[in-house]
Amino acid sequence: MNIKEYHYKIKKFNTINSQYESQNSNIAIIVPRFNSFINQNLLFGALDTLERIGKIKKKNIKIIKVPGAYEIPIIANILSQTKNYQGIIALGTIIKGETMHFEKISNAIIQKLLEISIKTSTPIGLGILILKNIDQAINRSGLKFGNKGSEAAMTILEMINIIQDIQK
Repeated sequence: MNIKEYHYKIKKFNTINSQYESQNSNIAIIVPRFNSFINQNLLFGALDTLERIGKIKKKNIKIIKVPGAYEIPIIANILSQTKNYQGIIALGTIIKGETMHFEKISNAIIQKLLEISIKTSTPIGLGILILKNIDQAINRSGLKFGNKGSEAAMTILEMINIIQDIQK
């Protein structure tokens, strides 16, 4: 079967393939103050995507600043339980140091965000950079390899619409 036949067969199914525009959605963005020189770039990327592509109004976006990445899950949990937000974007930067602390923190944060998202049915866009060095952080926050904050915002926009389509 070639790709054209494959796509034709898929079109016969009832497929949800969502869009990015989500004008009336309320979005929360959690961003740490630690590593702020990188996190601000992630935040700008997310905001630009939400406003330009998602058509989200500024009044529908809440930015919550936390001390560091470790504090993201508790705020995500509280926000998701309010049911006031259709999506949450978690931004941050964890750069490897000289201890195993880096791996334990990274794994714990990602696991907890996944648990919160599943438990509350609130999509959480993961825009947390987990890196070996500052050069990687710079490259992934808007320089060479795109902006992971923008990518997390795109994911949230799409997930909000997919969930709404499923619930119709």
